[in-house]
Amino acid sequence: MRSTTLGRTAPEVGVIGLGCMSMSSGMSFGYDRRTPRDDATSIAVIRQALDLGATLIDTADVYGPYTNEETVGRALAGGRRGQAVLATKVGLALTGAQDGSDNSPGAVPDGRPEHVRSSIDGSLRRLGTDHVDLYQLHRVDPRVPLEETWGAMAEVVAAGKARRIGLSEVTVEQIERARRVHPVASVQSELSLWTRDPLAEVLPYCEDHGIAFLPFAPLGRGFLAGRFSSLDDLPEDDLRRRLPRFQRDALQSNLAIIGRIREIAGRVGGTPAQVALAWLLAQGRYVIPIPGTRTPAHLVENAGATDIKLSTADLAVLDALPAAEGGRY
Repeated sequence: MRSTTLGRTAPEVGVIGLGCMSMSSGMSFGYDRRTPRDDATSIAVIRQALDLGATLIDTADVYGPYTNEETVGRALAGGRRGQAVLATKVGLALTGAQDGSDNSPGAVPDGRPEHVRSSIDGSLRRLGTDHVDLYQLHRVDPRVPLEETWGAMAEVVAAGKARRIGLSEVTVEQIERARRVHPVASVQSELSLWTRDPLAEVLPYCEDHGIAFLPFAPLGRGFLAGRFSSLDDLPEDDLRRRLPRFQRDALQSNLAIIGRIREIAGRVGGTPAQVALAWLLAQGRYVIPIPGTRTPAHLVENAGATDIKLSTADLAVLDALPAAEGGRY
């Protein structure tokens, strides 16, 4: 896999990373909560990602909750830590039960400086490392001035527990406020062929200022990979059944999007997932998608997107795709 850098001056990474959230399925995070976790396979997938050059490994303290970082830590043990650019997140607090039941936890923003200071030590312990390469604010807490939260994260860098810090789901105004306190290495937000909001302001700002942009859900939660043509394709307990874009009428409307993607995939000799990722890679030098998967086959497929060549005409067709029917959440 070819490489880029995590922003203008940050370390080298593969142009596609690995999001690990789905490896915690069966609990509070992940789509199909009833599918048992398979840590052995997840560990193998993380190590295979490193072998393929997908070196940016993204997790968060609340995934699992908390068990996702442990899985990543075990995958990076035995000399693998140095191969990874390790990213985790802080800034959410769990509410409710934590047993995978219907009362499984929701998450609310918690940007209190004391929460940041205490959370990094737990993350490092679970990850089995003395520092992370990227520490990200999962969500901005509207109850806490961003400058206070970001200042506490800057303290984590000063203490040597994180090499750099990033933001998630923010506006340009919020990025600028944070930059006045400490450099912003990355911004992580949803971006894909059916979620394009960051293209208007946030992504151009990041490109202009040498900030890495990390698209999560780059495959539209599996839809852009062509895996679902009706609501019946989703397991009964799958959380996507509750999302507006997967409701029956909206899903039928959105099939027009995947239909055009399939046409291009057929022309370029790739899969719909590879075309969707290749389009993202064409959006900027520091755009590093982090598709989530827990299967070796999908990992290899995603990595293969770096070999897909989209012409100017292909990109024009993809740029002109209709907007998705239904909201993200």
